Amino acid sequence: MTTFVDRVELHVAAGNGGHGCASVHREKFKPLGGPDGGNGGRGGDVILVVDQSVTTLLDYHHSPHRKATNGQPGAGDNRSGKDGQDLVLPVPDGTVVLDRQGNVLADLVGQGTTFIAGQGGRGGLGNAALASARRKAPGFALLGEPGEARDVVMELKTVADVALVGYPSAGKSSLISVLSAAKPKIADYPFTTLVPNLGVVTAGSTVYTIADVPGLIPGASQGRGLGLEFLRHVERCSVLVHVLDTATLESDRDPVSDLDVIEEELRQYGGLDDRPRIVVLNKIDIPDGQDLADMIRPDLQARGYRVFEASAVARTGLKELSFALAEIVAEARAAKPVEEATRIVIRPKAVDDAGFTVVQEEDGLFRVRGEKPERWVRQTDFNNDEAVGYLADRLNRLGVEDQLMKAGARAGDGVAIGPEDNAVVFDWEPSMMAGAEMLGRRGEDHRLEAPRPAAQRRRDREAERDDAQREFDEFDPF
Repeated sequence: MTTFVDRVELHVAAGNGGHGCASVHREKFKPLGGPDGGNGGRGGDVILVVDQSVTTLLDYHHSPHRKATNGQPGAGDNRSGKDGQDLVLPVPDGTVVLDRQGNVLADLVGQGTTFIAGQGGRGGLGNAALASARRKAPGFALLGEPGEARDVVMELKTVADVALVGYPSAGKSSLISVLSAAKPKIADYPFTTLVPNLGVVTAGSTVYTIADVPGLIPGASQGRGLGLEFLRHVERCSVLVHVLDTATLESDRDPVSDLDVIEEELRQYGGLDDRPRIVVLNKIDIPDGQDLADMIRPDLQARGYRVFEASAVARTGLKELSFALAEIVAEARAAKPVEEATRIVIRPKAVDDAGFTVVQEEDGLFRVRGEKPERWVRQTDFNNDEAVGYLADRLNRLGVEDQLMKAGARAGDGVAIGPEDNAVVFDWEPSMMAGAEMLGRRGEDHRLEAPRPAAQRRRDREAERDDAQREFDEFDPF
């Protein structure tokens, strides 16, 4: 069973906001207690947080579906619902978050760095919060918004200063084991290393990290072997170290051709041309290895490489190599621009920015897009006439009706609010009046022609009672 995973697809769902409560205070001797419905709680967020004690994405490979808790609905007596609990997911340092199209959403580097992968929904307002001088006792409340749900891809890119690259069994694991305190698996067969190994090296006053990347072979950049899975782990390094095997037992290989093959794979992968290179001729403790190193060293130096001879078994050449790497790492760190504190940028709203757009589509439908109109639609209970009337009032005050008229909309034209896959469509009827003076009983709005059975039965009973009262008043026995 694998114990290391560096790429997963995660399905996150934030918590839904709790619904507001529509309630009227009822107490003896207080017949007009007023609205006392509380607000709904906020839905929990899904938050990714860098935790350096986490080194793999294995947990999310086994459990890719993660959901935060929902906010609780409001209650009477002005009791607000409890907020949903945020779901905090620890990820390794160096995790890159992408959407399904490959666009980078966040690059999480550094202990404690956070990214909100799913935003929790807002809680709906209760009728106590919706009461006003004109609407003293609203018979409705706003619904909670659904939490954000989306799929993200997480890729782990090792945060290391130095990357050791080379053919399988070139001695990379042996080198990192003697340069640092890392204890990778070492054996005399190819692909012993199946996961990147990290070690910390101290050379003088410089402390840097070194990564042993699993062996590359020809075609690694196209997916052969393990190279494609782990080439991403060299992207953050400051220097690449080619570990060449001078004592290979394969007759069709030699250190120079190995170097050319690995360089070609790095070139095809892309993005690594600007990294300095160092060549390490490994296994010189073997007599044939030392002879071969003496033969190819001038050729490599002629190409512009700094060449070091080393032996992990005999522990020779390690001090010079570690200090040379420390020098390059120190230069790379000094060349990096100083990170400035994030500035708070205030972008005031433009004078002519209405906050929404009205566009007529080819089929004649008028579509309204904007943060406020879409949010208001999501929070509206369309089973409540008064709530729908309240939505109409809000849209009218925002200027939606004026923009529809300017766009050429006429009474009876179709209007959609929201995206194509989740929009509310209705036939537009211009409002001549808006406000509480148009409202009837709680939960009703006379501007809506669609009858509600319960409301219609009440109206019929009241009409019959009024007729009976009228007949009684008109009856005169004398």
